[in-house]
Amino acid sequence: MENLLQVGVISSTHGVRGEVKVFPTTDDVNRFKKLKEVLLDTDREQLKLQIESVKFFKQFAILKFKGYDNINDIEKYKGKSLFVSREHAVKLKKDEYFIADLIGMKVENEDGSFKGTLKDVIETGANDVYTVMCENGKEVLIPAIKDCILQVDLDNNEMKVHLLDGLLD
Repeated sequence: MENLLQVGVISSTHGVRGEVKVFPTTDDVNRFKKLKEVLLDTDREQLKLQIESVKFFKQFAILKFKGYDNINDIEKYKGKSLFVSREHAVKLKKDEYFIADLIGMKVENEDGSFKGTLKDVIETGANDVYTVMCENGKEVLIPAIKDCILQVDLDNNEMKVHLLDGLLD
């Protein structure tokens, strides 16, 4: 299980006073209002940044970090990811999971005739769709609905599924 969860990616600077546009990778962009700090992955180290202010523009969060008051201080972090520790993550409801915990999970149907590895989660309007790579190299899309997802075992990194008619065609 990942200890750090990505909440956004710095897409560009915003103005000249050190603000950045952040593309959210979290379900709720308003989540940034409640965050006090984030970890910035610079590829060399992780910097703990204190959030000074938050505002919103279109689908972006505009963040200002304490101590970064100039465009030149923050410009080098364009394209870098922002994370929170699991303890600062949002609380999940029953049958909700972090995508980072699902990727790489072993997937098997009830009778064991289908086996694969969960490679990606596609977020759609109605429900998520799991992309599973089968042992034979074929890709299968499984809707993340109660009829299909029977059990998710995070401790053992396993998922039991029911494949509806037509999913393997």
